[in-house]
Order: sequence, then structure tokens, then C-alpha cells
Amino acid sequence: MALAASPLAAVAHAAEPLRVLAWVGYADPDIVKTFEQRYQCKVEITTIYSDVDLWQKVSHNNGQDFDLFAVNTAELQRYIRMGLVQGVPTAAVPNLAKQLPRFRDLRGIPGLVHGGTVYAIPYTYAEMGLIYDRKQIPQAPKSIGALWDPRYKGKVVAYNGGTHNFSLAAISLGLKKPFQLSAADWPAAVDQLIALRRNVTGFYIDPDESVDLFRSRKASLMFANYGRQQLQLLQAAGVDVGYVIPKEGALAWLDCWTITRGARNRTLAAAWINYMLEPEPGQVLRTRHGLDNTTSAAPEDSPEDRLLWLEPVDSEDRRNLLWARILAGDRASKVLAP
Repeated sequence: MALAASPLAAVAHAAEPLRVLAWVGYADPDIVKTFEQRYQCKVEITTIYSDVDLWQKVSHNNGQDFDLFAVNTAELQRYIRMGLVQGVPTAAVPNLAKQLPRFRDLRGIPGLVHGGTVYAIPYTYAEMGLIYDRKQIPQAPKSIGALWDPRYKGKVVAYNGGTHNFSLAAISLGLKKPFQLSAADWPAAVDQLIALRRNVTGFYIDPDESVDLFRSRKASLMFANYGRQQLQLLQAAGVDVGYVIPKEGALAWLDCWTITRGARNRTLAAAWINYMLEPEPGQVLRTRHGLDNTTSAAPEDSPEDRLLWLEPVDSEDRRNLLWARILAGDRASKVLAP
């Protein structure tokens, strides 16, 4: 990887290490080494494995223990509310101009800009599209409604999670606000998820489990909560599968870099964000980890694809409680009981 001249060379010789919280695959050792060489600094990577883990680490000492971290747009909102992050100096991130159009419009992505301050920069994302077996379904399904199609009864694999599944049901019903269900929306959403449960052969939690289920149950269709990561895993396992974004749109998580309130070197943190938008880190995301980057379109991408970036939901607790009842086989009246 070439050590190109940097417009941010003034941040070199940093006395303190840059303390980064990153998900698996977001800061591989060779990527980190190049940054360290370029800026003559040290980088301390702490790997995170869940949103709960991330929150505990950042909030433990009021944002003083780390300089920056990656977080999805929905989770970002509570860090902003609690004053644990600060604005990103966008003038120090010239590679913003290299991002794809849908990511350059920061104000058009819910939750990134508050009161005129930019709090996070898009880095990587995954849509929750549909994966289908090409032998069983020769033509790519066009609608999310395929998950409920009687032809695929007992041949569908779906995600085991109430938060996303209620949003999925809302999209399939054509509801305008899938992340904020009204009192009138809940009964229809519950009925829709009960119908989904009856069509599903198995529910998964992690990508590897989804691959095992898809293969062992000879499934024809899957709601891909982890997007192309699952597509890549299935293809590596020798399964002839396709991937599609349904016409109604797909739920999508967007992970962004944000700077903590306690960052010791805001300029070096901005340099890290800028570096992460270069071609090499983006290519590593795609080829090694099956993740999309925000600077180059994947071959399968289409500008017409409608992506619904995750937002905070009405009530995670209620969604998960009702989902647990649905999964247990309860009727609608019992699911919605107080």
C-alpha cells in the first residue's frame, strides 16, 4: 500500500496513541500499519462485538477513554444525546468528496447532522436484502412479499430479532414509518409476523447459522439481515444463490466514524476518518469481509435501490417482547395482551 503524500501531514509525530474502537474487519493490522507509518504515530485498536459492548466502553468514563469509534446511525443518536461525541471537522476530511452521491449528502441521512453540526461520517454499510436459491427460484423475486408467498412455505429462512422484524413487517404492509409504529399499526404488524413464522423453516442469529440453516433445510429464500456477508458465505460454501433488493426497499445499517468528546487529538482522529475513505481500506472491507464501502459501488449495486437507513425504533423492549411471544406460537390476542 503506497504511502502517498497527505494534506494532513501536520498531524504527524503525535505524542499520544490514537485510541480507536472498531468492529471486526474495520481496522485490519496492515491498514493500521500504513496509517501509523504515514503519520508517525501509534494506533491502539480495541475490538467491539456488540452495540452493548460499544456503549459500555464509550460511556464508562464519559467518552474519555477513546478518541473515535464506528457506530450505526440508529445507535449514534444516544451518544449525541448524552454528549459523548463531538462534531467532526469536515474540512479536515477532504476524501468526503470521493464518496458516492448517496453518502455525500450528510443531511439527507437521518441522524448524522444535528443543529448544523456533523457528528459522523459514513464508512461501511449492508442492506438487508433477499437471498434466493437460483435453482429453486430461477427469476429473482421482486417484492419483499416473497417471504410470505405460499409457494415457499417451509422454505424460508429469517432473522430471529424483534426490532428488525417489526420494521420488516411494516415495510411489507406499506406503512409509512417502519421504525415508529402507531397504536393502530401494531395489530397488523403482529398478524404479519405470525404469518411469516408459519412460512419459515428456521430462524438464525448470526451469519454462519444462517448458512447452515439454508443448506441443511434446502431453503429457497432468506431474509439477509447481514446482507452480502451472507451471500459471500453461501457462495463460498458452493451454493448457487442470488441477491436482490426488493422494490419496496431494504432495511440497511450504515456504520459511521465519530469522534468522542474526550478525544486527545481531534485532528489525528479526522486524519483516520479521511484515510478510511481511501481506496485501499474500502477494498479490504469488500474483498476480505464482504462489506460495502461508501466510496465505490459494488457490481450488484443500482442507483435505483431504495435503502432505509436504520433509525431508533418506538420501543425495542416492546418489539422484542412481542416477537418472543410470536416465536413461541402465541395467537395475536395473546401476543398483544398487556
